[in-house]
Amino acid sequence: MASSPPETAQPVLRFAPSPNGRLHLGHALSALTNERLAAQMTGRLLLRIEDIDRERCTPALEQALRDDLAWLGLVFERPVRRQSEHFDDYAVALGDLRRRDLVYPCFCSRQQVRAAVLAEEAASGRRWPVDPDDAPLYPGSCRACGRAEAQRRIAAGEPHVLRLDMARALAAAGGELSYVLIDAAGQASTVAARPGRWGDVVLARKGVPTSYHLAVVTDDALQGVTHVVRGRDLEAATDIHALLQRLLGLPTPRYHFHELLTDETGRKLAKSRQSESLADLRAQGMTAVGIRQMLGFGSAAGSTP
Repeated sequence: MASSPPETAQPVLRFAPSPNGRLHLGHALSALTNERLAAQMTGRLLLRIEDIDRERCTPALEQALRDDLAWLGLVFERPVRRQSEHFDDYAVALGDLRRRDLVYPCFCSRQQVRAAVLAEEAASGRRWPVDPDDAPLYPGSCRACGRAEAQRRIAAGEPHVLRLDMARALAAAGGELSYVLIDAAGQASTVAARPGRWGDVVLARKGVPTSYHLAVVTDDALQGVTHVVRGRDLEAATDIHALLQRLLGLPTPRYHFHELLTDETGRKLAKSRQSESLADLRAQGMTAVGIRQMLGFGSAAGSTP
């Protein structure tokens, strides 16, 4: 059964960016929030490079994000964990779930899933359920595929992903799932996790033998992370993480979700929309101290906002 880290353990926090684009002010906010809380708790601060997507994540972008973090004055413990160097760790976790028959191969393309959902909506006259990211839940088309048939299709080289059988996983987890949330005032409360609202999430893809969800819970456990500090856009995903932690017997860290920065249109800053980067601001003459002050931080770790 999953458990919380011991109260007496030295706090361990981590900032975990993906080198698939240049860092922007939202990343700076997250990194500086981790730095400040680590200093306040006399904790350790780790950097983790989340580069499981080897097509979009590049060494040049990794070096660029390291340069941005150094320019901001952030100092992390070494060595830095790079996810692409630890696929074996994720394979062990995935193998555990597979042996317990909690995952299954899915051969549906995104287009096929979309077509199945549209057909069901047309037949029922109702909108198909969506997950917290507003994506249609997987309709379960491959869930009943027999083992022999699945193995035949895999042996034939048919593209597939591995999905978590959410119903079986919830039954295996047993009992209610929850995690401890730390609010902006430092107060702790217990939050019920509802992973069922995500449906049968993908845990591995062809060429990428893990997903963000599986990798992050494995990394946090192996690195002894006690406090996960990240943007509010990842709050709902914590439901999945609490479930995987229970299933894999991993400790559940405490969580804090900071507010998100938005652009002039009200949309959150994002690499995919080419939000103004820290490099852009630096080129315009902005200083690291200026960035810290803009975001409500002093110039040094542990400063009061």
